[in-house]
Amino acid sequence: MVDDIPTAELCERYAALYPGAVTDVLDDMGYPDQTLAAGIGPITDDMTVAGIAYPCRGRPNRSVDEDQNVRKILQMLRDAPEHAVVTYETNATASAQIGELSVECLLANGCRGAVLDGGVRDLSYILENDFPVFTRFRTPADAVPRWELLEWDTTVVVGGVEVAPGDVVVGDLDGVVAVPGDLATDVLEEAEALASTENQIRTVVREGGDPVAAYDEYGVF
Repeated sequence: MVDDIPTAELCERYAALYPGAVTDVLDDMGYPDQTLAAGIGPITDDMTVAGIAYPCRGRPNRSVDEDQNVRKILQMLRDAPEHAVVTYETNATASAQIGELSVECLLANGCRGAVLDGGVRDLSYILENDFPVFTRFRTPADAVPRWELLEWDTTVVVGGVEVAPGDVVVGDLDGVVAVPGDLATDVLEEAEALASTENQIRTVVREGGDPVAAYDEYGVF
C-alpha cells in the first residue's frame, strides 16, 4: 500500500469517485482488465464501497471439520484491518460466505465492506447496518459445513481479476474495479481530474452546448 496519502484519506477520496472514472484511468495507463465480472454487484442499488483489499480464498468442501473451519473464519475476520474491504475468492455456488455475524466482526474492526464471487445471507441485518456487500448471489445456506477457508491476506482472483493485499477496491451499481496498490495514488489523482473535467462537459451539454465541440476542447466524453 502506498504511504504518501493516509489510508483513511485515500479511501474517502476514492469513495467520492465512481468506478467508471477509475476504470477509464486504468485503461489509459495500460491496465484494461481490472473490472470484476459483471455478475458481482451490490445488494442494493444505492450501495457503494471503497477501501483497501484484504483478500481471502476458499473452496467448497462438505467434509470439512466444522470446528476448525469456523475458527479459521473467525481468525480471518478478527485480523481484518481498519478500512479493509474483505475480498473473497470463494469458488462456490451454493453457500453464503458472509452473513450477520461476519458483518458484526467487520463493523467492529472499522472495515469498509466485502466483495465476493460467492453468496450472502442475513440480508435484513446487513441492510439495517448499511454495511456494503457486493456479491454474486443470495442463499440461506451457511458456508461453515459446505465451504472451507484456505488462506487470507494473500493474492486471490475474484471475478477474473487478480486482487492483492493493499490494492484499492471501488464499487457501485456499475460494478467493482480493483486498483493495484502501487498505482493507487496516481490513479486517484488522475481519476479526480477526469471527474472534474466530466463535470465541466456535463454542464456544457446541459446548457445546450455542442458535444463535439466539448470533446474537441476537453479531449474526453
